[in-house]
Amino acid sequence: MDIHAYLSGIRREVDSYLDILLLPDTQEPATVHAAMRYSVFAGGKRIRPALAMAAGESAGGESKTLLHLAASIELIHTYSLIHDDLPALDNDDMRRGHPTCHKMFGEAMAILAGDALMTRSYQALCDLPNVPDSTRLAIIREIAYATGTKDGMIGGQVVDLQSEGKKIGPETLEYIHRSKTGALLTACTRCGALASGAATEVVETLTRFGRTIGLAFQVVDDILDVTTSSEQLGKTAGKDQKVHKATYPALYGLEASRAKARDLVASALAEIESMGDRAEPLRAIARYVLSRTT
Repeated sequence: MDIHAYLSGIRREVDSYLDILLLPDTQEPATVHAAMRYSVFAGGKRIRPALAMAAGESAGGESKTLLHLAASIELIHTYSLIHDDLPALDNDDMRRGHPTCHKMFGEAMAILAGDALMTRSYQALCDLPNVPDSTRLAIIREIAYATGTKDGMIGGQVVDLQSEGKKIGPETLEYIHRSKTGALLTACTRCGALASGAATEVVETLTRFGRTIGLAFQVVDDILDVTTSSEQLGKTAGKDQKVHKATYPALYGLEASRAKARDLVASALAEIESMGDRAEPLRAIARYVLSRTT
């Protein structure tokens, strides 16, 4: 399948739905709504929504439910990017080829915009259509834990910050990557399956796929920080090396990191080998993740 056409289609659908979920920038307090919209619509590949929708589709899910879920997850992801870019954390001026939220609206408004996007995401998840209340609650729980402090996004960010400039081992590096990036990517495939009412074995298969592709995604990001320009990345390249961040190339070197990414993608594809044609978008996304290293 044409993965670029598939991702473009997902992006158009998700962006249209995000436009519905977000209040207009004329709604008071207008500045925070403008900051939220600025960051959400600044671009991006929408990989997380695509994973949620592809996982759900592979399990026979309903498109309206999956689109609502996918857009809600993108709100969470965008909140995390706004906060990551703040001077107190990664101190980045560019994101997705545009000035970061705090450069456009100031630090205080960027913090509030991030907080508001997280809140809006949970509001939207509470209204997830065409699923039982128990499923809605299970999905909210999954995303809350995936973004929290124990093996989740915030926990990974904390250990990442504390590891800057220090010599760390493979276990700590993998914890950072599986938590900071991989946990939410895993939640995408797992929640897509849950929203589709998938059988337990299918949920677990898609969870393993998400966990493996989530780690691969961050290994590839580490590689791209070393091998591509800021213009190509849409953000400051070489930043990881400059601040001595814990990355796979820093610990293993570029070629070993590329081999690690290839092995992870192969493992992810093996997890869903038996799922049939409906899982083809997931396979294409996995191959796309790897293709970004070239």
